[in-house]
Amino acid sequence: MDVIQLNECDYSSETHQFDEFTVQTSCVVDEGFVPKVGIIFETPEEATKFYKNYSKLSGFSTKIRNTTRDGDKINNQLIVCTREGRWKSKISPTLKTNPSAGLNCPARIYVHIMKNVGVWTISKVALNHSHPCCPDQVKMLKQHRELRMFVRRTIETHEEAEIRLRKTYQSFVAAAGSHRELGFIEKNVRNYIIREVQNISEEDNAKEFGKCLCIWNIMKKNPNKLNGYKGHIDIEQEMSHVV
Repeated sequence: MDVIQLNECDYSSETHQFDEFTVQTSCVVDEGFVPKVGIIFETPEEATKFYKNYSKLSGFSTKIRNTTRDGDKINNQLIVCTREGRWKSKISPTLKTNPSAGLNCPARIYVHIMKNVGVWTISKVALNHSHPCCPDQVKMLKQHRELRMFVRRTIETHEEAEIRLRKTYQSFVAAAGSHRELGFIEKNVRNYIIREVQNISEEDNAKEFGKCLCIWNIMKKNPNKLNGYKGHIDIEQEMSHVV
């Protein structure tokens, strides 16, 4: 079994542009949370959760890159940093605002089942990243965003009172002092309202979004054409931060 670039994670001298703010990166993780060759798990899900917890402490996010099966049974999995891979963006570098583009990051773990004992183990580890990590901003990464119970109850209360989504989100920002202090973004609030409060399926939500997008495009090209449409103000406010 191999260890690939098994070095201490330390980016204390680097800075990374994230969410329009320059933050100082630092990665000091307790040794018990650091992936090592030979660590044992009862299930592949435990291994995935272990690496996810490590990524949250270290300032990055993870995804399952590859799974090998024997029938219905999983034999091994490759779990990587979400910024692995490289592609050529169709968007001009001067216009691109997404900070999560692939950087061919090598950080990963490889786990496989030990068939003779029926447990899982880490057989390969790569801790080095091709980019700085941001522990202070990790909760804004999609994998680590979370709506706590208090936030959910507040969203439900505001929805019953017919308070607009944007006002609900801004109330959380005001209470926290900054959107950087929240563990979620406005889109997470919207999705919670649609799927949990209004109980609308993801498929139906996509159809409704497509309808709003179509009307939004008409409004941009012919702003006076839909002024009589009673829902045009709501759509304009909803779509202005999406498109």
